Amino acid sequence: MKARRIGLGLLALSGVLTAGAAAGLLVFTRRTKGHAAELDDVQIHFTDEGEGEPVVLVHGFAVNGDLNWRRPGIIKALAPHFRVINVDMRGHGRSGKPPVGRYGMALVQDIPRLLDHLGIDRAHLVGYSLGGFVALKCAVTHPERLLSVSPLGAGWEPPDQPSATFESLAALADELEQGRGIEPLAGHLGADRPRPSLVHRLWVRVLTGYFNDKRALVGVLRGLPDLAVTADQLRALEIPLCSIVGSKDPLVTSVRAMDGLVPDHTVTIVDGADHIRAPLRRELREGLVTFLREHGEAS
Repeated sequence: MKARRIGLGLLALSGVLTAGAAAGLLVFTRRTKGHAAELDDVQIHFTDEGEGEPVVLVHGFAVNGDLNWRRPGIIKALAPHFRVINVDMRGHGRSGKPPVGRYGMALVQDIPRLLDHLGIDRAHLVGYSLGGFVALKCAVTHPERLLSVSPLGAGWEPPDQPSATFESLAALADELEQGRGIEPLAGHLGADRPRPSLVHRLWVRVLTGYFNDKRALVGVLRGLPDLAVTADQLRALEIPLCSIVGSKDPLVTSVRAMDGLVPDHTVTIVDGADHIRAPLRRELREGLVTFLREHGEAS
């Protein structure tokens, strides 16, 4: 009788785990119907909702627009106040996956290309993680197209100093080419940074190992050095910049590295949050909405 109860318990647990895995798979694969624009001969998928000043959202590495912005409720918080344009970057989600060599600055150039496609002169630009580095590069190369820039869960790495970040990119790309999932790039920033949490490490390994086109991600990684920004470029920024990052995020140090460089820089540190949990926190949603409403054209 005891063995039978144990067997039934294991069967029930198996059913729960299977249902949980199926639900998790649904979260990864369920997408919101949107639009496609052909930019630089690459199909770029995006959604467009709400009214008001346009806000372009750019997601992080190995995720997509829905996972990064819709699931945590950020689009829901923005849409009552803004026109929200949520983009799948090339190499990700429903957008095209061109070969290695067509990433790097192309990730940045896709932003003004999409604005041209939509007939928008200037927009707020918000990026998370990789999207934050793309947004910061766009701010220094196309400031005339932006009302503000918000690199969230991101920051600045001085390109003229030895950096474990840039040195690790080739190794990570090599691992992906060999068919393996990888751990977060933020884990290669140096021993003086907070370490990525176990959830963060498992999240990135699963996403890169099972839910993405590895060849496209290799192209993204190999093009990342093109996104470097100099201190002089930051000092010359004339548009307002908003940084929001978790206190346990390895990239919090990269945010603090911009202190005293960017003329108009708003910084919010979300206490106790890491790279994965910060987008789920009310402080990020409310801080972003407040910043954007205070820095619009009508403000």
